[in-house]
Amino acid sequence: MSSEVTSVFSRKNPFPARQAVNRRLSGPESEKETRHHEICLEGSGLAYEVGDSLGVFASNDPELVQAIIHALHATGDEQVAGSDGAAKTLRDALTKDYIITQPSKEFIKAIVEKGGDGVDLLRTLSDPLRKKDLEEYLWGMEFIDVLTDHPSITWTSEEFTKTLRKMQPRLYSIASSMKAVGDNVHLTVATVRYESHGRVRKGVASTFLADRAGETAPVPVFVHTAKHFRLPEDPNTPVIMVGPGTGVAPFRAFLQERKATGATGKNWLFFGEQRRAHDFLYEDEFVALQRDGALAKFDVAFSRDIAGQKVYVQNKMSENASELFAWLEEGAHFFVCGDGARMAKDVDAELHRIVQIEGGKTTEEASEYVEALKKTKRYKRDVY
Repeated sequence: MSSEVTSVFSRKNPFPARQAVNRRLSGPESEKETRHHEICLEGSGLAYEVGDSLGVFASNDPELVQAIIHALHATGDEQVAGSDGAAKTLRDALTKDYIITQPSKEFIKAIVEKGGDGVDLLRTLSDPLRKKDLEEYLWGMEFIDVLTDHPSITWTSEEFTKTLRKMQPRLYSIASSMKAVGDNVHLTVATVRYESHGRVRKGVASTFLADRAGETAPVPVFVHTAKHFRLPEDPNTPVIMVGPGTGVAPFRAFLQERKATGATGKNWLFFGEQRRAHDFLYEDEFVALQRDGALAKFDVAFSRDIAGQKVYVQNKMSENASELFAWLEEGAHFFVCGDGARMAKDVDAELHRIVQIEGGKTTEEASEYVEALKKTKRYKRDVY
């Protein structure tokens, strides 16, 4: 199936889907809460290809919405303009229309202009030359913290909502193939929960899926096409996939697709997490694929299983350097998905090192080799 299929549903008109499955993947003793979600697209006309993402329009946590309404000394029934300009209640606007977590520049500016107790520091930090200082001060803070820290400042509901930014959809890499799961779409999501400034914080979309979306609470979704992250057209082409943590999601989809289509190209997956006993996502599925021969090689790295020794996916690449380079020489496509700030950079550096050493190349020649992989669309990344 192709994501080019026309549907009346899109980013501007998301489909109110039903969440059919919501189960925890990580063990109860894991330091992370990673969940498997299955969203039903039946009747939507939406179709996707492996490599695509699903856009999810989440609603805000009702407890946080109520806390803000209380801090504004409002009832929630006040009429305000929604993000589309239409009139709606303050509660509805805060629930579905606006970002109510990270404070906006407009909000900080409005507080400084209003004056009152305790705004001197914010006024000082709002100097354009002290942008980093302001960011550091606001780190881990949300609207509710600033509102409660400045109780003497009064707001009308309209004044407050005018400082808010429009809620944006969250894009999640799709973890399934339609050839394997039909009119469903699977997601692998790390549920964000942490504490800062004495309050429990919750990731908007991840806790919406984990806690609030259900049979009766629809999940507004659309398909986001990712043409840059496609399997090779030739089913005989070998594929190397590096996806630690939730970055494994699209590669679960790739493996489902290649098995369903009978692709004969070899598949090699590198997966990493913290602890084998608690964080081995989809272990049974991947082990079964390896046993069946659909997964030719499967290397795992668990960073906290050996005291004093951190093992990551790039270390496993290094251990298999000779064979990895041989696969590249055979024409393999190299895929990376996950954290772009650190993991993807470390994997890229290791790829350059492997090409240089195993290929007997200079630093410059190794860079040219990797650059050629990119230009020929054999090195593809989906990082965030």
